[in-house]
Amino acid sequence: MKKNAILTLCFGIIFGVSCSDQKIKLAENGESNYEIVCNGHASASQYESAEKLQYYLYKISGAHIDVVAEDSQNAEKQKIYLGTTKEELLPDQIAIRTKNLNLFINGGSNSATRNGVYEFLENYLDCKWYAPEVEAIPFKKSISLDPIAYSYTPEITTRTVHSKLFYENPEFADQQKVTHNAFPLYVKEARVHTFHKFLPEEKFYVPHPEYYALREGKRLPTQLCLTNETVLQIVKDSVSTLFKRHPEASVISVSQDDNQQYCQCDNCHKIDTKEGSPSGTMIHFVNKVANAFPDKTISTLAYQHTRKPPKIRPAKNVLITLCSIECDRSAPVAKKCTDFAADLEGWGKLTDNIRIWDYTTQFTNFLAPFPNIHTLQPNIQLFRKNNAKWVFEQHSRNPSELFELRSYITAKLLWNPDLDLDALLTEFTNGYYHEAGPFIKEYIELIHAKIKEDNDFFLFLYGDPSEAFSSYLNPELLTEYSEIFDRAEKIVGHKPEILNRIKMARLSIDYAILEASRKNVSDTYRLMVKDNNRDIPNPLIAVTLDNFINTTTKNKITLMNEMGFTVSEYRSNYLSAIETAKKPNKAKNKKVISVTRPKKYADEDPLVLTDGALGGSSFYANWLGYEGNDMEVIVDLDKPQQIKSISMAFLQVTNHVVFLPSIVEYFKSSDGINFTPLGSVKNPFPLEKKSKVNDIVYFNIDFKPTMAQYVKVKANNTETPYWHHAAGLPSWVFADEIIID
Repeated sequence: MKKNAILTLCFGIIFGVSCSDQKIKLAENGESNYEIVCNGHASASQYESAEKLQYYLYKISGAHIDVVAEDSQNAEKQKIYLGTTKEELLPDQIAIRTKNLNLFINGGSNSATRNGVYEFLENYLDCKWYAPEVEAIPFKKSISLDPIAYSYTPEITTRTVHSKLFYENPEFADQQKVTHNAFPLYVKEARVHTFHKFLPEEKFYVPHPEYYALREGKRLPTQLCLTNETVLQIVKDSVSTLFKRHPEASVISVSQDDNQQYCQCDNCHKIDTKEGSPSGTMIHFVNKVANAFPDKTISTLAYQHTRKPPKIRPAKNVLITLCSIECDRSAPVAKKCTDFAADLEGWGKLTDNIRIWDYTTQFTNFLAPFPNIHTLQPNIQLFRKNNAKWVFEQHSRNPSELFELRSYITAKLLWNPDLDLDALLTEFTNGYYHEAGPFIKEYIELIHAKIKEDNDFFLFLYGDPSEAFSSYLNPELLTEYSEIFDRAEKIVGHKPEILNRIKMARLSIDYAILEASRKNVSDTYRLMVKDNNRDIPNPLIAVTLDNFINTTTKNKITLMNEMGFTVSEYRSNYLSAIETAKKPNKAKNKKVISVTRPKKYADEDPLVLTDGALGGSSFYANWLGYEGNDMEVIVDLDKPQQIKSISMAFLQVTNHVVFLPSIVEYFKSSDGINFTPLGSVKNPFPLEKKSKVNDIVYFNIDFKPTMAQYVKVKANNTETPYWHHAAGLPSWVFADEIIID
């Protein structure tokens, strides 16, 4: 027997509810003989819950039911009792029952009581809330209830979905029983990655390099030295100050910065070796901080290099935030990320104070198709199985693929991980997309079926749709997906609001088509097409780009990724790509020799620089990369030709250590051996802390017409500065198509 069934049975026994309890009628024909009674010790929050119940009962039936205090009851009326009870309820437990023609909605806390109200309205009166201001409330002439004996205690007690739909709409968050913000109870200034906040490099690094990580014999301000006693005291002092500044907060993060450049000094290395993981020094350090604040919770990360558990137990008031950032999202964690699953089990043996930080979107491409919906339920069930009471599902916060659907589904599964996912998808798609719902569900089922067929595909949080153009986003499937959305739009064409929702759902396929066309993946999806033996911009792509921009503008969707690359910048970049594709290019399809060695991306094939395909905002998208070395390539134009200009694009993604070259130099040659300079272009945007995180910059040069058969390009790598989170690591140069005229 399932746990919830046992709870329900026990609850019925406790309250003496029998199957013979009478059916009750809350309202009929706009009238009611009931009143909502708040217990004598009811809080303001419970009165608010009562008023919400009153509001929806009126909306359903037209009957106005009074909200009264316990000492103001009307003896002639039946009751809806709301609030806490004399019976023992767990803090998160809700209980809904009928007895003697009365209805009881109780909770073990204010929030549980509110959850009980919405659970009653949804499960017994068929109310649905799909998105802010998008609800389905039935109208009923009569509200009749069969006997109820229901109790439920959510096993995940702090549920967060990182979506502005909840953060900016607290009532919708309440309806879906998730938190109003990402870090409830935390000190605002110290939620995650706090080492640099406690000891800012600008203040401490020059006078006290010993406070920071020793890497390859050099102190770098990437992480803190966790065996330095002065560092410990400074952190304790900072924690004390922040708690005094925020008396309402009970949790603070004492956690590593967002890199893996941890300290390797003798003292730190000795502890980590003994503990079997770099989390050893972290837990030793955080335990000392936690011991100084026994009535507070000290949160820390089990993330990247600290994800593997040590031998030492975290203190009771240490909250371990375990992060799954490396995992393949094409299948459940237990199947394709077994190392994380093992670490989760390992931490579970050390502590029962675990917060899961899970990830549900592609952060480099918010609007790209990301078929991982089928993994949400098994992952949440895995977290619950390992006693995680606090789960933070990091979605995009800002609008992304199927944003409303994902926000809704994730919230529902956090509340009850055992819901029927297929039924939940049907419920949402039919409710939110109306007649087009079956088409949206058809698309979801198809794209998920296709990624399941490709068992070798790694669906990465920092990937790119271009990785899938031979898989679940191949040209034939892109056409099939597009046709599904065509049918969906047609069937709701008479409903402008619903049509707009379909267009928003379609954004991901439009985006995939635009990116596929940038790479010229097929005769249909390419930037330029033939018209009477002339190359012209592809009309399909012009229409798709217009639709994409119009839909994002209408719905105030402004961001393409977490690096701050905007939709407006994407449009400008894409139009530049079309203009670039229109240019005559003597280098197109010509042989390229890479003098220096590229690494990993674009199959390390230098011909990507002359293949006519253009790169997007992600380094996966047709960019040739060089790590820790300069780029030097030679293009063979087959024969001596007159040239007068050269253009080449370079990518910047600073948080991934991808920087613009410091200088790009161009040369010509007639024999491929002896080269003459044509000119150079310095980086117009030298790297600094406030540099644009994500950008594409063209390094162009014009010169007097000259003859050449060979053109050499040298792009000098920009060294990773000491203040960057990847200090001590080599940086990347990424180059795109070379255009020679």
